[in-house]
Amino acid sequence: MATTTATAAAAPEVRYGIVGVGMMGREHLHNLAHLAGEVGRAEPPVRLRVTCLADPHPESLQLGLQLAADLALPAPQIFSGHGELLDSGLCDAVVVSSPNMTHYQILMDIISHPKPHHILVEKPLCTTVQDCQKVVEAAKQRSDILVQVGLEYRYMPPVAKLIDTVKSGTLGQVRMVAIREHRFPFLVKVNNWNRFNCNSGGTLVEKCCHFFDLMRLFAAANPVRVMASGAIDVNHKDEIYDGKVPDIIDNAYVIVEFDNGSRGMLDLCMFAEGSRNEQEISVVGDIGKGEAFVPESIVRVGKRTGGRDGVVTIMAEDERIKYQGLHHGSSYLEHLNFLSAIRLQGASGPSVDLTDGLLSVAIGVAGQLSIEKGRFVTIEEVLAG
Repeated sequence: MATTTATAAAAPEVRYGIVGVGMMGREHLHNLAHLAGEVGRAEPPVRLRVTCLADPHPESLQLGLQLAADLALPAPQIFSGHGELLDSGLCDAVVVSSPNMTHYQILMDIISHPKPHHILVEKPLCTTVQDCQKVVEAAKQRSDILVQVGLEYRYMPPVAKLIDTVKSGTLGQVRMVAIREHRFPFLVKVNNWNRFNCNSGGTLVEKCCHFFDLMRLFAAANPVRVMASGAIDVNHKDEIYDGKVPDIIDNAYVIVEFDNGSRGMLDLCMFAEGSRNEQEISVVGDIGKGEAFVPESIVRVGKRTGGRDGVVTIMAEDERIKYQGLHHGSSYLEHLNFLSAIRLQGASGPSVDLTDGLLSVAIGVAGQLSIEKGRFVTIEEVLAG
């Protein structure tokens, strides 16, 4: 018994490096700081620390250092590139929150590095299906690391509650999933990289991979084909960068057909700031219907037999969340799950794996291609390249 206690007390420190210290990189730093405070009080205590930051933009590095100081964290070491960070030996886990188009090379460099580093990569996994597939294959050769994809919307308390409701069978066999995101335009990023499809993968990859991931979860099935209609109708039309006008769509309808016969639909509008909720999700089965609303954090569930009067409204909360951040606490829970997977490596895989990342991108790519071609696009087509 004494040996067990000593082993628990000596739980190793998990050292984190963050590659890409823009808005999302600093959001991860916020979450890790709050998580460190909580797990340090756990039994047995778990130690984690952000030891280093990497970014080619000095301004971003300085903002990261300032935030670390504001959070009363030990000053992390800074590097201008991810290669230096990996070679430093200062971290055991790497959070990749750099611009989308950099993910592929950074991931391949981490996976091929002699020292194993666990990876939490922001969505999308990569900007193309082919690059995602290469990362998946490379990771298969490294059983000593785990890779988790940052599709954290599944952790938002109302969404998680709706997922649990669906999994419980309360709604019966899911037949339809409808997700509406009506929100503000894309934010300004470093060098405006997110204004162009070649950098972001396109709006349906960059933004909507979250929702395609949720559709797969709710449908408990894999996608077969996609039909989409979308355009640039309002946003960014008067912007010019290096002589080029942005080409990212700002609204779309996307229909996804799944291999079990269920269907999903996305209704996206990025000039709808006058919305009570940013996300509204509806899942309908042959027995009942469930809805989730963000940020109101409300879930409504009803059965066909009970009609309108039988609909129950639930406030969704998760007491584990100690920092709400930019995504209603979901990033905090994402890190909690990632840390747990690191500690249980061999007994548990990442909660959002590379297949989840690949298929969420594949649906988005199919949607972008469908808009371009004006036809249904099969997932088999985009997976085949």
